[in-house]
Order: sequence, then C-alpha cells, then structure tokens
Amino acid sequence: MAKNKLNKNWLHDHINDPYVKLAQKEGYRARAVYKLKEIDENEKLIKPGQVIVDLGSTPGSWSQYVRNKLSGKVGGGIEGTIIGLDMLQMDPIADVHFILGDFRDHKILRQLEVILAGRKVDLVLSDMAPNLSGIASADAARMEHIIDLAVEFAQGHLKPSGALLVKCFNGSGYSQIVEKFRDEFKTVSPKKPKASKDKSSEIFLLGRGVKNPISLQKVLSDS
Repeated sequence: MAKNKLNKNWLHDHINDPYVKLAQKEGYRARAVYKLKEIDENEKLIKPGQVIVDLGSTPGSWSQYVRNKLSGKVGGGIEGTIIGLDMLQMDPIADVHFILGDFRDHKILRQLEVILAGRKVDLVLSDMAPNLSGIASADAARMEHIIDLAVEFAQGHLKPSGALLVKCFNGSGYSQIVEKFRDEFKTVSPKKPKASKDKSSEIFLLGRGVKNPISLQKVLSDS
C-alpha cells in the first residue's frame, strides 16, 4: 500500500510539474533540458561552431537543446557538431550524431574519432547517474566512478580551453569529487539550477580549462 501511495504521489507531482508541462509544450523529451538551459544562459557555454559531446545522451533533451542553440545556418542544418553517446538507444535528432555503446569501448571510441576527424571538443556534457541503491556509501562510490569516467574522457578529448559539465549529488563523497575537479580543471564552480527539485541533492559541477590532458593514444590503449 505504501509503495502504491508513493507511486501515486510521484505521478501527481510529475504531471503537475511546471517543467514537465513546459517540456511537453516546447517539444523537449525531458524536463532535464531546463537544468542545462539555465546553466548555459548563465555561463555562455554553447556557441555556434563548437564541437559538443553529450555523454549518456538518451532520451535526448540535452542534445535537442544544443541542436537548437547551434541551428540557424543558412539553408538549414547547424553550425557545429553534436555527438551523443549512450548505452541505451536514442530516437534520432536532426543533425545529431548518435553512437550506441559504452564510450570506454575501443570500437565506440573509434567511431567517435571518425566523426571528430582530428578535432578537439569544446564542451563535454554528462547528465549520467548510476542506479541508486539507497545505501549512501555504495551510491557515492558509483557516482564518483561515473564522474571519473567523464573526467578521463574530457581529458582525452577537450581543447585546452574546453569545459566539462557533470551531474553529481551533494552528499557522501561530494567533497572528494570537487577536490578531483580542482585537481584537473583550472576553474571549478557548482551549479544548482532552478529545475533541480528542492528536495533533491542533485548539483552540477562545471570545470573549465584542462590541467592534465591525456593523449588520445593513451585513451585508446586503456579502453
């Protein structure tokens, strides 16, 4: 009974969520888009001509937003390159390259390199999160592992002036994640957009300027 009540409460909150309604109205696949939108508007992250990688892109709302920001090219299309990667299938988005698979996998990285054609990336986005167990220490370790993977990916692919935006949780293990970011990026700032629910510990970290880039050869050899 308690579980059914929780499910009903969640469904009620979800249906009445203003960001859910706005996403439906504006044609976005998830309310998460407004978290990226607010951060982007404040930080001026996304600009025409950029190469942007969206890690854990499915269902695609962040890629949709990036696509809209890079659109406006004469004759249609976009000015820039967007690449989404996920282990779950994503419905196609115009002008977005999607790669299905684990970005640690050698074959997947090879597919990515074909699209990049020797170019470095301006911005890496990660809205990835683990399946939470409710055990704080285990969940913190899983979240830290996912962020480690995103940081390593960024080190191997970002321009020296590039940026990485990741989701994390302000709780057990958070201070260690912030410390790691400060070790690897020249500037680090936490972001709590309005679309993140008040009761959620969700927070985003933005790192700019890679301190310790990794050669592509090392990334491929380690994959």
